[in-house]
Amino acid sequence: MTPAEIFVASADGSGERQLTELNRPWREEVALSRPERFRYARAGFEVDGWVMRPFGLRPGTRRPLLLNIHGGPHARYGQAFFDEFQVYAGAGYVVVYTNPRGSQGYGEAFTCAVIRDWGGGDYADVMAGLDEALRRCDFIDADRLGVMGGSYGGFLTSWIVGHTDRFKAACSERAVNDQWGMFGTSDIGHLFNMVELGVLPWEDPSEYLDRSPVSYAKHVTTPLLILHSEDDLRCPMGQAEQLFVALKKLRKDVLFVRFPDENHELSRSGKPRHRLARFRHILDWFAKYLSPPA
Repeated sequence: MTPAEIFVASADGSGERQLTELNRPWREEVALSRPERFRYARAGFEVDGWVMRPFGLRPGTRRPLLLNIHGGPHARYGQAFFDEFQVYAGAGYVVVYTNPRGSQGYGEAFTCAVIRDWGGGDYADVMAGLDEALRRCDFIDADRLGVMGGSYGGFLTSWIVGHTDRFKAACSERAVNDQWGMFGTSDIGHLFNMVELGVLPWEDPSEYLDRSPVSYAKHVTTPLLILHSEDDLRCPMGQAEQLFVALKKLRKDVLFVRFPDENHELSRSGKPRHRLARFRHILDWFAKYLSPPA
């Protein structure tokens, strides 16, 4: 499992030959974790999941876990190098990630199963994936669990901490926290909310309220880190501000970090100094509550 290099091959895929070794010096300096794929059944679906062992794992020891949730919801994880997960594994965490209903690549029925059900079956799929990883991996410390995600993954993270106290810490990034507040204010257009929730907000206000994590702020007991970029047009800044203010008014354990001159793509194409700062905030936050080994 390595970063991308350039290869050539015949039109039929044969005779593959690697042309570059751009990342070879870097790979010789770092330890990389190889994802281990597993599958589990959920409500008639077969769901993919992966677990990555942390750096320096010794037999008979247990490490804290970070459960990661992808965006979309119609995105997916796969067999690819992902710097985010290597950073967390390198910092001493077991990394688990899954493709719950709504993910692409499993057929139209699976992809559409999340529509009008944000926080329902998708939430159950993710939690079932966590349980399956705990069942399979005796090196996970079930008392030191963290959860994180961005965009739709941020939504589901905010949703999770409002519906369970199972996690010791969480990080919600560039999240959808207020469905009605996002309607008509996002660069993705008003049709996104209408399609995903199946109704216009004035036709059924309760649907928008019920599918908004901010509605469940009073139930949150998990310490939450909120990360958001000030130029985010996909999930505007108000999405983070609303949840932060609600949690502060409720005297919850919450930290809000704003990144200036960045947009929805901070983690992927942001300024290098901001990307490094983001990793530091995330690692400092989870270290505070999950205490990974040095």
